[in-house]
Amino acid sequence: MFFDPAESLPRAELRLLQVARLKQTIQTALASPFYAERYGKLGITPDSIRSVDDVRRLPFTTKDDLRSQYPYGMLCRPVDDFVRLHASSGTTGTPTAVFYTQKDIDTWSALVARCMFATGMRRGDVFQNMSGYGLFTGGLGMHYGSERLGALTIPAAAGNSKRQIKLLRDFKVTSVHIIPSYALHFANVLADEGIDPKRDLHWRIALVGAEPHTEEARRRIEELLGLQAFNSYGLTEMNGPGVAFECTEQSGMHIWEDAYFVEVIDPATGEQLPDGETGELVLTTLTREGMPIIRYRTRDLTRIIPGDC
Repeated sequence: MFFDPAESLPRAELRLLQVARLKQTIQTALASPFYAERYGKLGITPDSIRSVDDVRRLPFTTKDDLRSQYPYGMLCRPVDDFVRLHASSGTTGTPTAVFYTQKDIDTWSALVARCMFATGMRRGDVFQNMSGYGLFTGGLGMHYGSERLGALTIPAAAGNSKRQIKLLRDFKVTSVHIIPSYALHFANVLADEGIDPKRDLHWRIALVGAEPHTEEARRRIEELLGLQAFNSYGLTEMNGPGVAFECTEQSGMHIWEDAYFVEVIDPATGEQLPDGETGELVLTTLTREGMPIIRYRTRDLTRIIPGDC
């Protein structure tokens, strides 16, 4: 039922793991110029964390902080230790860059594979990545996750709809990654080409994300394309896709708490809110070795739905 046993850890065991990883994350972060200065002034060390509640003693990190440290101020290792970077577009100011060691890439890939597994994808599926590659994390993030899962992976990239159709048909593709607006456009292309996706294609799963979209749009995609469309959540600062994903129940997203420490706060006061109340999502990386980010204010509004799926 699970790709990784960590998905089903009892809450008490998960909390112990989070405390250990929070301590290690602080230890790692202290090697960066940014956190060394900030935490040094406040006297924060790994010993500052004795329980998960102690995370409230740590200051928030914001997008402006990341911009101020561009390009290398957040790194905890020499640049030679990194194998990749992704970056935001910078359309609203200085871009933010996120760096990955090989271990970070491997960890990220496993998290994305975990997401795919939750939707019903398995080794033996044929996965067509109909998303852009490049500095955008979604393309390579999904690509590496699919390979980690063991699926045959087709890096089709975005656009060129007639070529997409040929690949879908020739290789009997079973799952795709596609942005919502292109999915709706692609449905029109299929209709123009006289292709009934429910009859002529083998796909059953679409992973959708990278753009805001409504539940109505998701259901329309499912009806027009004849598959199940699964919502995802991720952001460049937290690796990209693979932070949270729907499972086959399609009843909210599972967030991987062994890799990300999750808080929901009142945006005005910064105080943590109880489960069920809507507020700003704050995330801390727990497994990143090259560029950890602690208590990052995502500016996204959400709520934690407690209980079993």
